[in-house]
Amino acid sequence: MSHGTTNTPDPTASTPGRRSVLRGSLAASAALALPGGALAAAAPAQALSGRPRAAWGVQAGDVTSSSGLVWVRSDRRARMVVETSATSSFRRSQRWHGPLLGTGTDFTGTVPLRGLPAGEQVHYRVTLADPDDPRRTGEPVYGTFRTAPDRRRQDVRFVWSGDIAGQGWGINPDIGGWRVYDEMRRLNPDFFLSSGDNIYADGPIAPSVTLPDGRVWRNITTREKAKVAETLDEYRGNFRYNLLDANVRRFNAEVPSITQWDDHEVRNNWYPGQILDDERYTEKSIDVLAARASRAFQEYFPLSAPHARGEDRRVHRVIGHGPLLDVFVLDMRTYRNANSPGRQTDDTTGILGAEQLDWLKRELSKSRAVWKVIAADMPLGLVVPDGATDIEAVAQGDPGAPLGRELQIAELLRYIKHRRITGTLWLTADVHHTSAQHYTPERAAFKDFEPFWEFVTGPLAAGQFPASALDATFGPDRVFVKAPSRENASPLETPPLFGEVSIDGGSGELTVRLREQGGTVLFTKVLQPGRVGQ
Repeated sequence: MSHGTTNTPDPTASTPGRRSVLRGSLAASAALALPGGALAAAAPAQALSGRPRAAWGVQAGDVTSSSGLVWVRSDRRARMVVETSATSSFRRSQRWHGPLLGTGTDFTGTVPLRGLPAGEQVHYRVTLADPDDPRRTGEPVYGTFRTAPDRRRQDVRFVWSGDIAGQGWGINPDIGGWRVYDEMRRLNPDFFLSSGDNIYADGPIAPSVTLPDGRVWRNITTREKAKVAETLDEYRGNFRYNLLDANVRRFNAEVPSITQWDDHEVRNNWYPGQILDDERYTEKSIDVLAARASRAFQEYFPLSAPHARGEDRRVHRVIGHGPLLDVFVLDMRTYRNANSPGRQTDDTTGILGAEQLDWLKRELSKSRAVWKVIAADMPLGLVVPDGATDIEAVAQGDPGAPLGRELQIAELLRYIKHRRITGTLWLTADVHHTSAQHYTPERAAFKDFEPFWEFVTGPLAAGQFPASALDATFGPDRVFVKAPSRENASPLETPPLFGEVSIDGGSGELTVRLREQGGTVLFTKVLQPGRVGQ
């Protein structure tokens, strides 16, 4: 970023509740957590007294019907050991020996779990052992997640959003931190789709911000958040910052994630090959900065991205979540061409790159899931400018035939239509307001596609901005929008935003709810299964 209703299951109802099954486990984890300032100051060292500690909590990610990943960070060198069990008592458990955590990964590590039972609650605990004396172990840290079902009749529910710690709005202890995470956790989702801008590496966080009405917003601050991130350690510190919030750590322990990235993990509106003209940066090469940011991103999230043609930091991937759902995670940042006015009549690179587009077509064709969620880190028909003349996303404001990056999207939409690929919908964040767009060829300049929906939400913890302009090339109709009238409205003025998707195992109906913190459902749309377009 440059800067209907339905009868559906009760969102608070669930199969075995995470909160009850964790019991005292989270209390034990919380006991490990230091106050925010102490956590920030507790830099890992090679010679620390006592036992290894995991005060940053645990995370699970990219969970399927038979596998998942578990993440932890230590305060020193340690061996990571994971135990899994069907019960919170861990009476019968399986042990998974993990990596040695050290300086090369900022003391983070991930253990892949395989052969898990489908559609079941999995309890796990992570223990850190002194590599020189395995008998010296830290207090275990606990988490839990549900594996994806292998039968269609089991419901699926997930939440999605993005845009965290942006525009200087950090963790405010006066309001209990990022309480939106606790609200999402209480919906008991199967997973959280994080749609990018997980950090604002280019956005320093000051101790306080004065609002237009005179109120003062206070931030927890750290050394790494005092300036724009340039070094690997500064990027790592940006990811650590989010884990200072107890709501986030509790959420991570109970809700697995599917995480993608966008621009602010590196720098606003970046593209490959860019040379910065920004006095805040001593390192001007965006490729150098992106390599450092990518390494930190991969260290701080449990990601299952496959290695392809030597790409050891690939983000785009498909996460299968049983017969009802496949999630196609896009990377609209790494392979794009340079931002421009977007008026090219021939553009094979576009926003995805030619190889990623081919990959997406191939994977969509192979999918047998009822629903195919295309997780995009930027919207399609909303105009996102980069300066006075260039375009940051896809749409460039010309309502006519596809030009520039629109050509690649037109090719994809045509492919979906002619291959009769059913059940596609697009989810994104990025623009710092929430909206629902219905795209149809009857309104469009380009007509060779079937109707589809795009839903936008966020931010979780950043400033909100006015609604973006629409580009008519693909015929979007903004059925719903909620946005402030001025730029960078604070979280005290505009509640954080997220979306919820539920799929009924009986009917196959998919329901999208656009939500804001406080329990309000702003908009609801029900989609029917088995259709190419709707």
